[in-house]
Amino acid sequence: MELRSRQNRNLVAIKLLHTIIWAFFVGCILAIPIAGLQGRFLQASVLTGIVLIECLILAVNKCHCPLTYLAGRYTDERADDFDIYLPLWLARHNKTIFGVLLVAGELIVIERWLTLK
Repeated sequence: MELRSRQNRNLVAIKLLHTIIWAFFVGCILAIPIAGLQGRFLQASVLTGIVLIECLILAVNKCHCPLTYLAGRYTDERADDFDIYLPLWLARHNKTIFGVLLVAGELIVIERWLTLK
């Protein structure tokens, strides 16, 4: 029973950390076009760099967050949201939704940069 309780606590901690990290990157993605629209291109570039580092980490890990593998040690569940506190539909479509938002945000930054040149 003690082992099961410890595993549950570990899984909760991983899911919480994963959710916090996810929120940070979503914040970066959403801030990119805002920075671009305000003409803060250095800030937009730094945010882009941060997000691209996360994309590289995901690419190296076969499109999965390393925390997904860690969470998998503590449960047999494999639903799309087993490793993070997100609604199932959002966890399932997360990369598509925020990938599109990232590309759209980058296009806004580029357009704004070209018009201010």
